Amino acid sequence: MADAQPAKRKPVFKKVHQLQPDTKGHTLIVKVVDSKTVLQKGRPDGIQVRQMKIAECLVGDETGTIIFTARNEQVDMMSTGATVILRNAKIDMFKGSMRLAVDKWGRVEVTEPASFTVRENYNMSLVEYELVSVVEK
Repeated sequence: MADAQPAKRKPVFKKVHQLQPDTKGHTLIVKVVDSKTVLQKGRPDGIQVRQMKIAECLVGDETGTIIFTARNEQVDMMSTGATVILRNAKIDMFKGSMRLAVDKWGRVEVTEPASFTVRENYNMSLVEYELVSVVEK
């Protein structure tokens, strides 16, 4: 008996304006508009010292922008003007606003420059959300 491999699914690419709070599994092609390192420190981890880097990057496509939180080796890929593919990205909520992130289950890869221009006047991270509990009667 041969092991039957399931057929791989084609990724469904989303646009920035389609993102919703507390969702995951998104695949997007975005351009990096801006990147700022917000944390960089060494952490003793046994024998060697591990570097920890976190950067907040404004990324977007032709429908809008959102803040992407890049961690460690992702920070080096997020140079201004680069086009990246975010695979299995998720939306984290930070102080009531959406932030895009890729954890260990996802992937960030630099790709060839995209032809679209980023719509910078619609930032999804500036929209504040409030968790409202609904009590049914």
